[in-house]
Amino acid sequence: MTKPSRPMHAVPDLADDDTWTVQPAQTGTARHRAQAPDRTLVLALRSIPIIGWIFLAVGVVRPFRSRPLRIVFWIDAFLSVVVHAAQVPAARREAAARGIAPGRATLMTMLLGATWWKTLDQR
Repeated sequence: MTKPSRPMHAVPDLADDDTWTVQPAQTGTARHRAQAPDRTLVLALRSIPIIGWIFLAVGVVRPFRSRPLRIVFWIDAFLSVVVHAAQVPAARREAAARGIAPGRATLMTMLLGATWWKTLDQR
C-alpha cells in the first residue's frame, strides 16, 4: 500500500500570467483567513441594527400611516426578530469558543445580529 501524497495546489506564476506552478499545500496554516475588520467599520455596521430597532420602537409607539413605511416596518420586524433569532445557535457556538456566556451571546445576537458574532475579536 502506498502512502497518500500531500495535496497539491496550483499557484499562478508571478512572472507570467498564463502559467501556473503546482506546489504542495502548506500544512498547519489556514488557507483562507479573513482580515480582522476595522473597529470603525464594525461600529458603523453595528449601528444599522440599532437604527432598525429604533425604527421599530417608533412604529410601535406611533404606528405609521404611510403604506411604504408600514411595509418597511414589517420587513424590519421580520429581520430584527426572525432572522436574528435564527442566528442565535451559530452565535452561541462562536461565543462558546471565545468563553462568552450563552445568555450574553443570545442577547447581543438578538440586538445586533451577525454584526456582533461575526466581528468578535480573535482571542
